[in-house]
Amino acid sequence: MQKKTSDIYKKGWIDFNKNGVMDVYEDPSAPLEARVQDLLSQMTMEEKTCQMATLYGSGRVLKDSLPTAQWKNEIWKDGIANIDEQANGLGKFGSSLSYPYVNSVENRQTIQRWFVEQTRLGIPVDFTNEGIRGLCHDRATMFPAQCGQGATWDKNLISEIAKVTAEEAKALGYTNIYSPILDIAQDPRWGRVVECYGEDPFLVGELGKQMIKGLQAEGLVATPKHFAVYSIPVGGRDAGTRTDPHVAPREMRTLYLETFRKAFCEAGALGVMSSYNDYDGEPITGSYHFLTEILCHEWGFKGYVVSDSEAVEFLYSKHRVTEDAVDGAAQVVNAGLNVRTHFTLPEKFILPLRQAINEGKVSEQTINSRVADVLRVKFMMGLFDNPYKGDAKKPEKVVHSQEHQAVSMKAALESIVLLKNENNILPLSKNTKRIAVIGPNAAEVDNLICRYGPAHAPIKTVYQGIKEYLPDADVRYAKGADIIDKYFPESELYDVPLDKDEQAMIDEAVALAKESDVAILVLGGNEKTVREEYSRTSLDLCGRQEKLLQAVYATGKPVVLVMVDGRAATINWAERYIPGIVHAWFPGEFMGDAVAKVLFGDYNPGGKLAVTFPRSVRQIPFAFPFKPGSDSKGRVRVTGTLYPFGYGLSYTTFA
Repeated sequence: MQKKTSDIYKKGWIDFNKNGVMDVYEDPSAPLEARVQDLLSQMTMEEKTCQMATLYGSGRVLKDSLPTAQWKNEIWKDGIANIDEQANGLGKFGSSLSYPYVNSVENRQTIQRWFVEQTRLGIPVDFTNEGIRGLCHDRATMFPAQCGQGATWDKNLISEIAKVTAEEAKALGYTNIYSPILDIAQDPRWGRVVECYGEDPFLVGELGKQMIKGLQAEGLVATPKHFAVYSIPVGGRDAGTRTDPHVAPREMRTLYLETFRKAFCEAGALGVMSSYNDYDGEPITGSYHFLTEILCHEWGFKGYVVSDSEAVEFLYSKHRVTEDAVDGAAQVVNAGLNVRTHFTLPEKFILPLRQAINEGKVSEQTINSRVADVLRVKFMMGLFDNPYKGDAKKPEKVVHSQEHQAVSMKAALESIVLLKNENNILPLSKNTKRIAVIGPNAAEVDNLICRYGPAHAPIKTVYQGIKEYLPDADVRYAKGADIIDKYFPESELYDVPLDKDEQAMIDEAVALAKESDVAILVLGGNEKTVREEYSRTSLDLCGRQEKLLQAVYATGKPVVLVMVDGRAATINWAERYIPGIVHAWFPGEFMGDAVAKVLFGDYNPGGKLAVTFPRSVRQIPFAFPFKPGSDSKGRVRVTGTLYPFGYGLSYTTFA
């Protein structure tokens, strides 16, 4: 790293532009708007446009782990708006930058020092990161996925999760968290329902408010996503199309925009991520109506808009509403976008934007307005008063502390929903001697870790949790089946006979069940079936899981089904025949402990469904809220829900 070129650190202020006098923007006591305008007045167009792009962190787009001499020749020699996911454990450098935690803090502080000391105006970087199930950082505290958080219906708990996420982000030196997801999960086929609080805009909006307030109470910026009308998979084809949500204007307002209205009008979120879909033929990221008229004029949004990855490029590559990158840059900036984000170098946007400005397609006045929004947020979060965020001495006192782990455990317990308890088969007796734990999710770890949450999370499996919970019992495991078979998803269309290996796995599970007093089947989905871009065309159990369940049930032994999954499932056979069914969603690092406590009666499950479970995928769209009379009976069709929105049993009886 280059040494300081001058002593810019004065008593009570920093000489960012290295001119030896305290400019207005360097004066901590000056009014906010005066600081913004003073800095803006000193910026060249090169410096302004650099404040309108993201640089993805080391090993993602940025190839260097630390500043090099070559940085003086890179486009960010004139600054950058934000650096995303820097040293968080993702990318080719992995844990070498992210863990121990102090390495990560020092890495970001070193990079920040380069921008403060080696660029002309010294504008600090906003370090952004994901945070929807705990901070997206190597070995941070992992929480249940948002689908499970929604099933808690607990606003105070969401506040606690927000506080933990914020404290860990602050300790590590992140300043802006891309959270919460405020999309509503109206179609369970969609791959990202796992990341939604639920299907109802009131519930999602109320929980989202707590997350935003909790993050921003700690001095961070909350950037909710994905604005707007994004969560519609169009027949399960969203990964390919990302277009054309068929939503009427009133529905768009009352369902899909309401959560975001609360985020800005009631919680004061200072960030927002624009989505890559269109609405009524107009891409959101290029829409003046959405990004300026609704967001700023109607709702008074005071922060800055960052694009979802590739949303800008989709204007010309997918939506085909602009000619090329130059016209695309012009349209998004004129619409109201402040910062472009994508997994390519920032010059891929900055250079076309500069060309658009030179060709008169974007006015200097518009550029000034967009850049002012970014600077304003940086001033508000205190980056010009203390650019070097994070605890470089003892971050481990905060990150993944015992207190934070306790909140994760609490969230895991509260998220679990009891779906069926015929003849009070649950809770199981702690005196049970022989227990079979069967299923592809029973001992799974790797495929329960999401790229939007902490890497290397110490997830305790259901099998491990039960084994530790009942040390005197004979607890044994058989996988029984994989989450998906080798013909999946084609195998959802017609029956494919079991091959020799699949039959052997089921036979092993059946033999174990026969030798046991009870069989606990842990089925559902994981990162192989439910995540971003993983929309389905069926909601049945994937692969050979249904055959496994039926084979174990046929032994005559008591069977309990534990669903570990991120979406609603059409488990009609299980509802008909299996006496005990629990849904655990994706519970996070304390999965095994939480499930064991529920199954054996040390915790009374109180979760309630935040999404409707249809009886058939053919009933979709079928979600709460809907108008009275819209769920009528039919003579030649399946009617009613498998489990309705708000459903959830208890070990307690109420009168």
